Amino acid sequence: MKLYDCTSAPNTRRVRMFMAEKGIDIPRIEIDIAQGENLQSDFLSKNPRGVLPLLELDDGSYLDESIAICRYLEELHPEPALMGHDAKTKAKIESCQRHIEFDALLPLADVLRNSAPTFKERALPGTSGVIAIDALVDRGIASYQRFLERLNDRLKDQPYVAGESFSIADITALCALDFAKWAKLKTPEQHTHILRWYALVNTRTSAGA
Repeated sequence: MKLYDCTSAPNTRRVRMFMAEKGIDIPRIEIDIAQGENLQSDFLSKNPRGVLPLLELDDGSYLDESIAICRYLEELHPEPALMGHDAKTKAKIESCQRHIEFDALLPLADVLRNSAPTFKERALPGTSGVIAIDALVDRGIASYQRFLERLNDRLKDQPYVAGESFSIADITALCALDFAKWAKLKTPEQHTHILRWYALVNTRTSAGA
């Protein structure tokens, strides 16, 4: 297998952290999104959507989308389980995971792609000729701030995002909070439960992936 990666992107980092938690080592090929390498014909021949990460399987087929890739790896390497053990925990983790994607990662992507000059004509992932919209920056920041309030409340009574155990939801949340730093969006000091959780998960070896 091969993993097409972009070191600076949060979605590719999710897969790297997942692999690190599992002790999986897959050769990686760096694709520079900022320089538009994901829009070159060689990469588009592998993934016409032009998005990362992308996993090339041994049979020559491809899987895109970070959580689909993590699901595949979870099936191959079920322990430690990062996506749940039973119907309830699997559903709860998936629910939390989707909340973070919609309420944090997507709004933060809007902030980046509608404010950074690099993406002024690539305002949607995997595209060219899509012009940035300034108003989406403020909307994205407001959405992310609401997410932090909800996450802090969730972590009030439990050590990890989806409950008592570390999971893919914690990986996604950590990647979102670190992704926010490029926009100088810090976690407010009053969100003490997030800060406690953030310090905890950052002690894991996978946090450096």
